[in-house]
Amino acid sequence: MIKSKLDYKKFVEADRIALNKSNNVGNRLRQVFFPDYIWAFQKRLRKLEYYKNCRPDVVGKIMYGLHRIKFRKQSLFLGFSIPINTFGPGLAIVHYGTIIVSANAKIGKNCRIHACTNIGASGGSDKAPHLGDNIYIGPGAKIFGEIQLGDNIAIAANSSVNKSFMESNILLAGSPAKRIKEIDMRKIIPISANIEI
Repeated sequence: MIKSKLDYKKFVEADRIALNKSNNVGNRLRQVFFPDYIWAFQKRLRKLEYYKNCRPDVVGKIMYGLHRIKFRKQSLFLGFSIPINTFGPGLAIVHYGTIIVSANAKIGKNCRIHACTNIGASGGSDKAPHLGDNIYIGPGAKIFGEIQLGDNIAIAANSSVNKSFMESNILLAGSPAKRIKEIDMRKIIPISANIEI
């Protein structure tokens, strides 16, 4: 969770690295003419978290309100329903498309998430999944209920995860999901040593 201006900068930088976005002048100029809407969404998500968590003053509340309006428009345009303060640093949203995340879910650092995924509560409960660090969520995956997932887990496309898996370095697949095999997460997603908060 972002608790200071320094945290905010670290989260944005970690997200930039996870999305493999260059920080040079040419890329910033290219963004003016050919904007990357997902990157713009993620930056606004972090800015909203900063104003909500760190700026209780009047100016902070006004800025939070303004950014919230723009954030809602971006969310509708991209098909994302992602509340603030759910993802740790190093978030990489890979494609446009429906992504729904419960406000009660907690996802650690370095998460790569694809389109048509759902992370939410189950059966009328407000308890949502808690996922560890270095998680890959394939397209169409559903993760729901009061469950926990450990670190370094890949969830295959169209899988339904409804129970906890605390092992590290495993692939989950199927509906309901089962442990398929051990994996090396560094071959699936880039794990950056720079993501330290």
